[in-house]
Amino acid sequence: LLCEKWSPRRDTRHKTTGMFGSSTSLMALSRTSIVAFLASHSPQSSTLVRPFTSTTTSMQTSLAAVPPTKNYLLTYDYIPEVLEKRGPYRAGHLELAQKMIADNTCLSGGPVGEPDGEVPTGALFVFTDLDAAKAFVEGDPYVENGIVTGHTIQEWTVVVQKE
Repeated sequence: LLCEKWSPRRDTRHKTTGMFGSSTSLMALSRTSIVAFLASHSPQSSTLVRPFTSTTTSMQTSLAAVPPTKNYLLTYDYIPEVLEKRGPYRAGHLELAQKMIADNTCLSGGPVGEPDGEVPTGALFVFTDLDAAKAFVEGDPYVENGIVTGHTIQEWTVVVQKE
């Protein structure tokens, strides 16, 4: 990802290569979008923001047509010996998730862990409302029986997604 910083004192651009190590030009859309985002979140910024290009405006229009959706992310932390100890509680855990998916209050869920890891370190679920996420935690046999050592629920505002 290539970013440019524009200085109001002189029109010189300082290019920096981002984490992908590429200087490919995503700049027409990316540079303007990034600068506008940063400026809108930093009122003390001395960086001058140039107007959007027509490419950016058409992109914004298509994104604005899709209103943001709020979902709730439930993350679990598991005990290290989850695979050995979950057996008696797994059917109830999965049944609860499937029931909430059928009710359209849970969108998806599953274990998470290190890439190529053999043992999950936790789980991630996506819910359509906060009460559903809380109800899942309250009724989950994994929580009741000590498979889950901790959990968090976070609000997630989805602004772009594949249709």
